[in-house]
Formats: sequence, structure tokens, C-alpha cells
Amino acid sequence: MSKKLRLPGNRLRLKARGHGRDVTGRLDRFRLSIRLPRRKPPADADALRAAWAEGQSIKLTLAEHGRIARRVALLAIGLALGLPVHYAWRTVRYGSPIPRLFLRLAARCAGVRVTRSGTPMRRNVIFISNHLSWLDIPVIGAATGSAFVAKAELARAPIVGWLARLNRTIFVERESRMAVSTQIDTMQQAIADAWSVTIFPEGTTTDGQSLLPFKTAMLRVLEPPPEGMLVQPVLLDYGKMGEWIGWIGNEHGANNAARIFARKGTFDCHVHFLPPFDPRDFPGRKAIAAECRRRIEAALTEALGAPPRPFAYNVGPVGYVAAREPEVATPPDAPAND
Repeated sequence: MSKKLRLPGNRLRLKARGHGRDVTGRLDRFRLSIRLPRRKPPADADALRAAWAEGQSIKLTLAEHGRIARRVALLAIGLALGLPVHYAWRTVRYGSPIPRLFLRLAARCAGVRVTRSGTPMRRNVIFISNHLSWLDIPVIGAATGSAFVAKAELARAPIVGWLARLNRTIFVERESRMAVSTQIDTMQQAIADAWSVTIFPEGTTTDGQSLLPFKTAMLRVLEPPPEGMLVQPVLLDYGKMGEWIGWIGNEHGANNAARIFARKGTFDCHVHFLPPFDPRDFPGRKAIAAECRRRIEAALTEALGAPPRPFAYNVGPVGYVAAREPEVATPPDAPAND
């Protein structure tokens, strides 16, 4: 029997020729036509991102729910296996490798394929990085074993806050000027223990196509710099996927995580460890921040093939106000629209 499958427009046509007798002994040819519903065009990506930034939740299919369940189950298994080893290790010596391995697993479960250029320093270093997503923590943590400076809200998050403490996260109250000195003391103690520490000086997350002004409060720890301490700028480049994974606007963290864990397949993140520099060559935290931003912006411009664009969203907690596009004036002799 020979069969031909044709798809003219939205009509599925199946033609079959029978050789020999069929069940009636008389029919040797038949044609079957099935009318299929037209597929709706995919939603505009920019419109989707705008909806998420406004706080709208993602609608998941059954397959996406299953994908999330499988990835979360894999993380749970990794945590169950790693915790006993972590606590056993801590009874013998300080600096368990389990948090770093778990962060690597978390990045893989989220679909991130990490590549890197440059060599990250291991100790006596402060990493200064741009910031797009909660994914930045497993990406940098897996590559460096670094501790992080994170918003205090993360400490109160169920499970996530506890996991962050396992990785020696330093929680800060960005809106509390009174707490800054205590936080600086905590960072100084971390540095005294020869940790590496990562700071996201933008103070919030963007879309990977922009770079906000750098806040300098946490860099007071470098006034003056501890002996032997270096600063290493880092660029996180997710390519075009940065716009999709970026945690921006009023999107809920759970919605952002669900989008990422529900996504099929993998995506790339290239971590550029730029050359470190001695902060003593740039006296004062503002000069250090400016030098870090200059280097990261140059690397981002090279990665994008164009200068970073202005960020399109207001960010109240860090005092950023998005620039409005200039209005086009109507020529005097142009007729007014009704």
C-alpha cells in the first residue's frame, strides 16, 4: 500500500491506494480529509516580557508542570545526598565543597550551560558583577565558591534563605543606612577569613542589555583596602536570553523561577572574568566602582556589538528613574487628528 500525506494550507489530506481486495471486496480507493484548527500566532516576546514585568503570572501547560516537577525533584535528591556530607565535612574542617557543587547542580537543573573566559581568583578578592537574575548566584558560585552580598529579604525566604546561609551569604538592608556599618563589619570579617566575596553593585537585576549606575555603600570595605586584596570585575553574558530570564519590574520571584524551570532545553551563559586590579590604584570606593563599571561596560559593549541601552524600568529602591523617550512635536501646519 502506498500512502501520501499532503498539507495544503490548513487541510490535512490523506490519500491511500489499496491493491487487492478490501473488507467489502469492492472498494480499491479512498480519500480522507481532516480539517484542523488554525494555529494561533505565538505571542509577541516583548509583550510577554512587559506582562511579566507588570506582575502577571505565567500560565503553564501540563508538560511544563511536569518539567518543573522533574527538575525540583532532582534538586531535592541532590540536597538530600549532599547535606549529610556537608555537615560531616564541617566537623573535620572549614570550607565544605558541597554548597559549590549544589550550586552547579542548580544551574544545570535550570538549563544553564556555563562557559567562561579569564581566570577567577580564589582568595583575597572581591568580585564585582552585573546582575540579571537569581541564576547569577549559582553561576558565579559554582565557578568560584564565592560568598555573596544579598538583600535581606532573601534571608527570610523559605528554604532559599537557609541555602543561602550554607553558602555564607552576607545579608544587607539596602534601605537602612543605620545597618551599613554592621554589614561592613560582617564583610570585613569575611575578608579577614580570606574568603572571596561577590557584590552586585547595581543593587537590582536588569535584562542583560543595560547597565545601571553602581552603588558604592558596600565598597566601603575597601577604604582602605585590606592587605593583598584585589578587585576582579565580572561580566555575565546570557546573550539574547538575558531579556527572557531577566527578573525585572514587578515580576514575582516565584513566577520568574517557574518560567526558567519550565523552559525546555538549555541556554548559554558566558562568564567573563576580567583582569583583576589593585584597589590602591584607585583611591576611594567611588573611584573603584567607576573603574569596575568602565571595564564591565566595555566588555558588555563588545559582547552586544553595541553600547548598552538605557534600562526601561524605574527601580525605586536604588533610586533609578528610566529616561522617557522625547515626544515628537506636531508641526504647526499639520492637521490635528480627530
